[in-house]
Amino acid sequence: METIKTVYYEKRAQVLMKNLRSRRFDAWYCETREDALRQALSLIPEGASVGWGGCASAEEIGLVDAVRKGNYHPIDRDTADSPEEKTKIMKKTLLADVFLTGTNALSLDGELVNIDGTGNRVAAIVYGPESVIVIAGMNKVCATLEDAVTRARTVAAPMNAQRFPVQTPCKVTGTCADCKSPDCICNQILITRNCKPAGRIKVILVGEDLGF
Repeated sequence: METIKTVYYEKRAQVLMKNLRSRRFDAWYCETREDALRQALSLIPEGASVGWGGCASAEEIGLVDAVRKGNYHPIDRDTADSPEEKTKIMKKTLLADVFLTGTNALSLDGELVNIDGTGNRVAAIVYGPESVIVIAGMNKVCATLEDAVTRARTVAAPMNAQRFPVQTPCKVTGTCADCKSPDCICNQILITRNCKPAGRIKVILVGEDLGF
């Protein structure tokens, strides 16, 4: 049975998909996370090497587990036995056939905003992997680019900081302080205006609240 939120998300997604496609992204809307998982897997060829950065949304729909269990070659930093090995694995994701990620925010006009501490995730979005699959809950959609940047900095980053053993103002208070802390997780802010080459970045919008 449709709910008010379901109807709202679907109508909003139609506008956003049109705008994403005008910027040469590929885009789909899936009402549920189960549908989103099927759509994402249809975009990953069997035998492909698949990497990912921090991607709570992809994890929440079961995509990361499906890659680990499927006929793919996962580039999985969680298998590392040391920080040095983890860094090497993260660098290998830049040469993956497919890179999985979420996004911290999207503007309704079709621009993606992502914020990173180390930079491995935004680097892979920009260049390297042949294909990038973005899983985005409709809770990430903002009216304007300015709103999307604000969401990334004041909502996504403070929530994300709770996962890490860092000592930043947002970890302590839940509020961005525009800090210069050595532990800062907001060192790179990426705005992806257009997709080049066309279709390299594939955005799957999900009619549920996902990620941070």
